[in-house]
Amino acid sequence: MILGLSLGHRTVREAEHWLAMHVTPLGLPDLVACTHLVTAPYPHVALSVAAATDRLTELPDTPLELREAAERAAAEHTARRSGRAVRYPGVDRMVGTLTVGEMLAGSAIERVVVLGSATAEPDLPLDTRDFVRPEWRNGELVLVAMPHHTGGLAPFEVPNPTPCCADH
Repeated sequence: MILGLSLGHRTVREAEHWLAMHVTPLGLPDLVACTHLVTAPYPHVALSVAAATDRLTELPDTPLELREAAERAAAEHTARRSGRAVRYPGVDRMVGTLTVGEMLAGSAIERVVVLGSATAEPDLPLDTRDFVRPEWRNGELVLVAMPHHTGGLAPFEVPNPTPCCADH
């Protein structure tokens, strides 16, 4: 079952917090929960939640004015076309430094690509920074990584990004 939700979260952090408080406690081992940036009817973050259970129906209903955004999020997740995965099988093991091969073997992530390059080699070390957010791309759950100062890789998305224009 894949459920789309749009509850008007204004930021990704707010949406992730809501997922942690309301979806993660359901204890679903096959859970894949994603964020989706949407623009209509106003800019906000919609969610898609997938698991092989009817327990997802326990989650709140999307308000009428946001249903189109929720339906779009569910459709994108169903097609495995877009969505940034926050919860997925193995996410709890994505801590510290792992090789790309260990990451692939220990999680639902299907591929690691280096920004502006090709698929990462399995023996490359990857400093997870304890923050690994893959995304659906062409039917696969893909982590985008970048070169790290230690000589290996790190996820492209950082845990606490500096807001645009923070210095002025």
